[in-house]
Amino acid sequence: MIDPMKDLAGTLLDDQVEFTLLELCRLCDANARHIAEIVEEGIIDPAGASPTRWRFTGLMMRRVQVVLRLERDLDINLPGAALVIELLEKTGSLRV
Repeated sequence: MIDPMKDLAGTLLDDQVEFTLLELCRLCDANARHIAEIVEEGIIDPAGASPTRWRFTGLMMRRVQVVLRLERDLDINLPGAALVIELLEKTGSLRV
């Protein structure tokens, strides 16, 4: 397993790479509560029964990054971001 706190340049982020909630927060520059809201909205579905046990894949990290960018750049709320991601995936425009 890679060390996600090291430089990720050149590392392929897919379903085989896993991050804890703390690691995901650091990598995405987001707080745990906001990640929990993204989970509650159904945008990502981490493995694990509780936030302390959640594990996120590289693909989930990419989704979080897209959500954060939609919120920041276009002022889209979480339900709207979920819809945008769904539509982008259906059209194949979201490369996760």
